[in-house]
Amino acid sequence: MRTDLCDTLDIEYPIVGFSPSEHVVAAISRAGGLGVLGCVRFNDAADLDAVLDWLDTATGGRPYGVDVVMPSRSPAEGAPADLGTLIPDGHREFVERTLLRLGVPPLDVAGPRRDGVLGWLHSVARSHVEVALTHPVRLIANALGPPPPDVIDRAHSRGVAVAALAGRADHARSHLAGGVDIVVAQGYEAGGHTGEIAGMVLIPEIVDAVGAEIPVLAAGGIGSGRQIAAALALGAQGVWTGSIWLGTTEYDSSPALREALLRARSCDTVRSRIYSGKPARLLRNRWTDAWSADGAPVPLPMPLQNLLVAEAHDRLMSSSDPTVVPMPVGQIVGRMNEVRPVAELLAALVTETDTTLTRLTKLT
Repeated sequence: MRTDLCDTLDIEYPIVGFSPSEHVVAAISRAGGLGVLGCVRFNDAADLDAVLDWLDTATGGRPYGVDVVMPSRSPAEGAPADLGTLIPDGHREFVERTLLRLGVPPLDVAGPRRDGVLGWLHSVARSHVEVALTHPVRLIANALGPPPPDVIDRAHSRGVAVAALAGRADHARSHLAGGVDIVVAQGYEAGGHTGEIAGMVLIPEIVDAVGAEIPVLAAGGIGSGRQIAAALALGAQGVWTGSIWLGTTEYDSSPALREALLRARSCDTVRSRIYSGKPARLLRNRWTDAWSADGAPVPLPMPLQNLLVAEAHDRLMSSSDPTVVPMPVGQIVGRMNEVRPVAELLAALVTETDTTLTRLTKLT
């Protein structure tokens, strides 16, 4: 299983794996794919630099990439306290009432506190790019479309490819015009920030729009070799995967999160703006249901929504209750019913893809 993308990224298999865990990323790259580290969790550029130092060694010299979240400058940026003044009191009161009703205890007063994930901010995302370009990264991906032209130019000057996610064909054409090297066609099924068009429709639309000029990766609902073969049949040069790596041995998961993922069905997700302020697919549970109930406030725009719920997310994750964990995940969660090492999972994906492609050749 090899496409032109493998030569572009110097990888063995056309499988790109996104994860917020550097341990998962390193394992994907060592196994022949391209691991991509989600940077949004890093409020401090020095922390990201240290993790990338570790990845430089842990990947065994194999290529890896980074994923940033670079939104437009809206609302005006400032310190967390300044942004906090833009959050209505009614939203704060709703969060506190909901946590109390769900029986979620407060955080340990001696434990760490967060002001929110500042990686949603444009300026912080830029610092992530600056740090990444001091390391031998092969790819910089932006979850919210193409980065600004100067960021793309800087990446290209270092020989680094730029990828951008697209949920519509016109978005993909805009990405191409803006200088992006790879378009990720992300279907509605995907976890995290995602659009409204399902992959089976979206992937060939984007391939027809830009696939003759730049590679297209298929994303959303991909967790088996049969689905990879389908993506290749639709014209993609490879796949972008994310949710399936949450169920691997290398992913440092709490028992509550692990239980929630293992027992979830494909129908147990919801697309909502309550996580970051932009539409994102999450595990459906008592926390997400509370935000869709009568009387719940309308989620705030990015980055205010994440600042609003940051401490709540910490409390929900620390509560040891699998019915409230706030986790982005795609509809493929219904297939995530066992925990296994990254290398074993990637090998299984490759084997099933090869088997499927061989079977299909017999139909002609």
